[in-house]
Amino acid sequence: MFTACEKDEPEIVDEPELITTLNYTLTPSGGGEAITLSFKDLDGDGPNAPTVTTGTLAANQMYTGTMELLNETVSPTESITEEIEDEDEEHQFFFQSNISDLNIAYNDQDADGNPVGLNSILTTGAAASGSITIILRHEPNKTASSVSDGDITNAGGETDIEVMFPIDVQ
Repeated sequence: MFTACEKDEPEIVDEPELITTLNYTLTPSGGGEAITLSFKDLDGDGPNAPTVTTGTLAANQMYTGTMELLNETVSPTESITEEIEDEDEEHQFFFQSNISDLNIAYNDQDADGNPVGLNSILTTGAAASGSITIILRHEPNKTASSVSDGDITNAGGETDIEVMFPIDVQ
């Protein structure tokens, strides 16, 4: 009697994306100049500090937000945004702010109807100062309690990038 073993299929490992640059562009509804909050860290954990560009938001204003993520360590520059669009069921942005009168809502969803966050609506209220933190989670549990509402508490998954932007609302 002769038996043969099947070869094990190689396990496909989904490597985390290398994200060196995050641009969050906010365009005022009704027109006006767009504001881009930008984070750039070309050497990762290297000796150079990341650069952060912020802007001042208008009070009582609605903005359309779009996210752009890049890997600028390769030539040509790799668009991580396109990868997130292709794998949107495996990604979700979370937005946190310590400004009580600032709200960020999802304006896009994956094929399952869950939020992604590449597109958003940011609404300001009264003048204030504080920050916005943007977190991209890889493989979050999008069906966990409150995750689809933007609460990261039960999301799980791994953080691909987390950036805090100081913000002034005037």
